[in-house]
Amino acid sequence: SLPPSVDGSIILHWDIFLCGILGHYHKWFIKICKPNLLELTKFPVQIIMENVFFEKQEMEGVQFVVRIFKTIEGAIHQIQEPQEDCWIAMTNPTATEIFEMSERFGIEVDDLRAPLDEEERSRIEVEDNYTLILVDVPMIEERNDKDWYGTIPLGIIVTKKMIFTVCLEDTQVLTRFMEGRVRNFFTYMKTRFILQILYRNATMYLHYLRIIDKKSEQVEEKLHMSTRNQELMELLELEKSLVYFTTSLRSNEVVLEKLLKVESIKQYPEDTDLLEDVIIENKQAIEMANIYSGILSSMMGTFASVISNNLNVVMKVLSVITIVMSIPTIVFSAYGMNLSPSGMPFSADKWGFLVVILLSILVSIVAAVILSKKKFF
Repeated sequence: SLPPSVDGSIILHWDIFLCGILGHYHKWFIKICKPNLLELTKFPVQIIMENVFFEKQEMEGVQFVVRIFKTIEGAIHQIQEPQEDCWIAMTNPTATEIFEMSERFGIEVDDLRAPLDEEERSRIEVEDNYTLILVDVPMIEERNDKDWYGTIPLGIIVTKKMIFTVCLEDTQVLTRFMEGRVRNFFTYMKTRFILQILYRNATMYLHYLRIIDKKSEQVEEKLHMSTRNQELMELLELEKSLVYFTTSLRSNEVVLEKLLKVESIKQYPEDTDLLEDVIIENKQAIEMANIYSGILSSMMGTFASVISNNLNVVMKVLSVITIVMSIPTIVFSAYGMNLSPSGMPFSADKWGFLVVILLSILVSIVAAVILSKKKFF
């Protein structure tokens, strides 16, 4: 343990040094030594967390876990310490970091952990000092060495002083806000911020749906040229993406309907149009997902029928060829039996071999013509 005479700033710098050396193992040092640090330096828990927990985002080569943004003089800025009317964005936080955030801001651990479960359903939960809004956002994932589309939960936690977002990974829904490329975005206008996130989410669904539609057209063109399993598997992946989108959009629609009735989130007249736009965009995305899903299902059914029909045609042609080729086989087999040559037609003729071959070919041609007239091929 450290002597009581050590200055608090030295302890903090020593911990930050350990963060840089030990990487993510520093959180175990904090968890074990935090009581001693508090007792020796008599610093409040807030100062320890601000200088240790949030210092992690400055380390080079480490993925951002917690980023803090605030609107200052009309522009979005990233800050180092949480302040009133700020936005705290958490990306795939660890269990220790979730516990520290819960302890500091009075948010239930289960609510902070809920967006990290890929199977978590969309919902709204109202607590005494905050409101949790959980929605599904689109994301790009790799399956079969190609980029396809799925959904992951995004948690939005609104308190009286600040707003939190929790997600498994960086999402395009929030990136534009972090880069300050969204008009009329202010971190202190929490209700509008929520609606802007939901609107951005709906537009991202529409964007990805258009990409899925273009991909399906490209796969369809390839299937016209050849019916390989690869193209059919691509159609299957696209259909799976649409199923994910449809399910998530319907869940988000329920959240939007409940959002109108939540009293803890203040409704402002100037945000009414934005909320209507969010609902309209979400419904449009649902309709597009249903349409594209129906088209893909019909396309897969059609190509399955085409493949089956092509197989039947191939089998029919092979059957006809077998029948036609069996005629000379029967003739040659008869002449190959060990019987007296005197009983074999054309056996004594010097042109007998050629005559038998020509007759066999002639009979095969006649059989092929008859089968052709019967439209067997």
